[in-house]
Amino acid sequence: MRLHKTLPAVILMSAVFMVLSVCAALAGQTDGTEINKAVAVLHPTRSNNVTGTVYFSRTPQGIKVTADVMGLSPGQHGFHIHEYGDCTAPDGTSAGGHFNPENQPHAGPDQAQRHVGDLGNIEADNSGNAHYERTDTHLKFDGRDSIIGRGVIVHAGVDDLVSQPSGNAGPRVACGVIGVAKD
Repeated sequence: MRLHKTLPAVILMSAVFMVLSVCAALAGQTDGTEINKAVAVLHPTRSNNVTGTVYFSRTPQGIKVTADVMGLSPGQHGFHIHEYGDCTAPDGTSAGGHFNPENQPHAGPDQAQRHVGDLGNIEADNSGNAHYERTDTHLKFDGRDSIIGRGVIVHAGVDDLVSQPSGNAGPRVACGVIGVAKD
């Protein structure tokens, strides 16, 4: 009879613990320690061959973004953080729009008013390889502007940095989810 009375309490406590764990992860705090590194592995969307890795590292100046992407057509390609860490749609649209918690207009990465996720363009050489590196003051690992659990998208075309709401960069050729990385 005792087990019958305590079982609902155990289930309730487990559910509360699960909710608190999810809330902590969404806030960027998975175990009480500060997040210093994150990573996204890029996978191609349907009918594309684009792959790569994007690293995010906390520095005193902001979050340093370092990306290496392969399989692109030569030239510039829109490169953004999107609102959802969901790459399940074959065309990458499940990642939603640009990550924009501050409700700002789309712009280039050097503009004061821009989407948090506006990283501009990544440029591929004649072999289809691209390297991107910048330190960004808009990106965060915690709070409302946290990029943890968000998506990274590479687009087929160039981001013009002005067209609203997303720079007219065309279809999504690669998608990855930003996760906490080992220090």
